[in-house]
Amino acid sequence: MDDGRIEQIRASYDAVAERYAEEFGDELAGKPVDRALYALFAELVQAPDSEAAVADVGCGPGHVTGHLAALGLEVVGVDASPGMISVARRSHPGRRFEVGTFAALPASDGEWAGAVAPYSIIHLDRGGRLAAAAELARAIRPGGWLLVAFHVGDTERPVDAVRHVSEWWGHQVTLDFHFLDPAEVATDLAAAGFTLVSRTDREPLPGVEHQSRRSYLLARRDPT
Repeated sequence: MDDGRIEQIRASYDAVAERYAEEFGDELAGKPVDRALYALFAELVQAPDSEAAVADVGCGPGHVTGHLAALGLEVVGVDASPGMISVARRSHPGRRFEVGTFAALPASDGEWAGAVAPYSIIHLDRGGRLAAAAELARAIRPGGWLLVAFHVGDTERPVDAVRHVSEWWGHQVTLDFHFLDPAEVATDLAAAGFTLVSRTDREPLPGVEHQSRRSYLLARRDPT
């Protein structure tokens, strides 16, 4: 992804960071499937190493980072938006948050035992997603785990559609939301060195979230 596009995403989320936290900061309370998958992720990364370090990439206001920490993980929240990182640090004092992007994750090679990427690849085009998968493979150690979540489609848009948003909660933004094909995402992960372990698809929860179909891919970094 080019620097200009990264800056558009950064500026857009800076603009809505406070409102975003108000709307989504406690969303996991109403999402049992998400909580179950995070618990599974935590069990897997802790199995060989109880002090395994993991990352929440695209952490936003830090609610998933906080949830993973409560499950016993050493976790760093990473987001392209300094505004989001500021909100996350305020909302989750004592937790670690860093500014970073899929183009350059703040981790040495193989530093993380795993990572989650909840709805953070949805702003990337195909080339950007391939590059992100490669960068995640660099940061996650062989045998480590990756859990990726994304929108598949909604009542107005099918898979592979793109929704462009220029206004959000009264703020000017420039964001593209991609509705992704799970099979294509799995193919891209495989090209980067991940093996798909499970795929979970679900329908939207009424009154809790945007009414889109969602997919969760759990993959393991191939041994080298």
